[in-house]
Amino acid sequence: MDKVEVTFKLSFTPEQLERAKEYIEDMKKHPKRVFWVGKEEKSDEELIFSQIAHRILSGFYNNYDPVFAKKQIMSMISQQDV
Repeated sequence: MDKVEVTFKLSFTPEQLERAKEYIEDMKKHPKRVFWVGKEEKSDEELIFSQIAHRILSGFYNNYDPVFAKKQIMSMISQQDV
């Protein structure tokens, strides 16, 4: 299976930031959820930004809106893993 490493530069709204903070705070109340697998050592800031990226990128996968994408995905760099 081929692999590609991709780096995105995303913009987000204050509302998206607040929603991600609330989500992470809620997940802290549920330490046995699959959400935490592989994330045990991450800081709150890393978790919050990962959540924002996940929601933005999964939203495009499930419901692509080119106008919205242009505003939020500012750049993308990809490199094939060898």
